[in-house]
This record gives sequence, structure tokens and C-alpha cells, in this order.
Amino acid sequence: MPKMKTVSSAKKRFTLTATGKIKRKHAFKSHILTKKTTKQKRNLTHVTTVDGHNLKAVRKMLVM
Repeated sequence: MPKMKTVSSAKKRFTLTATGKIKRKHAFKSHILTKKTTKQKRNLTHVTTVDGHNLKAVRKMLVM
């Protein structure tokens, strides 16, 4: 059976923490920022963890 390869796009977007959680950045922070409040933009800057519903799919992409 061939080797499992990680999805290159997932490799760029997700990082693993020491406790095994997967970190991700928020979307909607690249353009069309004039409509957003300062608070919205500030909160989109923070890094968060992957939701439990998507965890299985992300782990599969990262071959974990």
C-alpha cells in the first residue's frame, strides 16, 4: 500500500499544540475590512482551535 500523504493546503493552515489540539486562524480577515468594526477585526486576529465536528476531517488531512 502506498504512503499516506498530507494535504499540502492543510499543512499550511493548521498547527498542532503540545496537548494534541489543532490550531487554526479565523477567516474573513484579508479584505473588505471597512464594514467590520474594530472589535470584529481584533477578535478575528486571535488564533483558535479546530471545532470537534471538523476534528476528524482535519486529522485525516494531516495524516494523524
